[in-house]
Amino acid sequence: MNWFKAVISNEIVFIEKHEHFQKQSYRNRCVILSANGKLNLSIPLLKQGNKELITDKRISYSENWQQNHWRAITSAYKNSPYFEFFEDDFKPFYSNRHEFLFDYNLQLINTVLKILRVKKTLQFTETYSKEFEGIDLRSSIHPKIIPPVPSQSYLQVFSDKFEFTANLSVIDLLFNQGLNSLKYLAD
Repeated sequence: MNWFKAVISNEIVFIEKHEHFQKQSYRNRCVILSANGKLNLSIPLLKQGNKELITDKRISYSENWQQNHWRAITSAYKNSPYFEFFEDDFKPFYSNRHEFLFDYNLQLINTVLKILRVKKTLQFTETYSKEFEGIDLRSSIHPKIIPPVPSQSYLQVFSDKFEFTANLSVIDLLFNQGLNSLKYLAD
């Protein structure tokens, strides 16, 4: 969700197209809130070699991760106020196959922006550079880096069992807040 907060606050967004894939990053995973607490959903990838470009990373379908992820999402959010409104937008990501992780992520980003009715200029880097002008989120939004808890919270599906759980996938915000999500992301 922090990535989308940064996107909302900037006119032009550069997406890194020439980095090497970073293991144990959010590039192939997200965290949702289930009835048992935080749940990591990870897209399995094919091992092709060392130092693979993010654009060359292929998704593995040797296990039925799509069905498992969709069941987990449905179980976690079917009682949320806006699940039925956005279910059809997200379901194809768990039934249609994408060959490359980069393409999957890009389509997912565009879907979220479309739901939020936000028009952003997405540009792609021409080459990889360690230095970047502007806000560089390539390494700062990472599962091992715990960002500060936002001052603003929202009602979540399992608020009767858990205190507000920050830094979840943007789908948690969308399913719980609907189009009010934009206001949360803009603050």
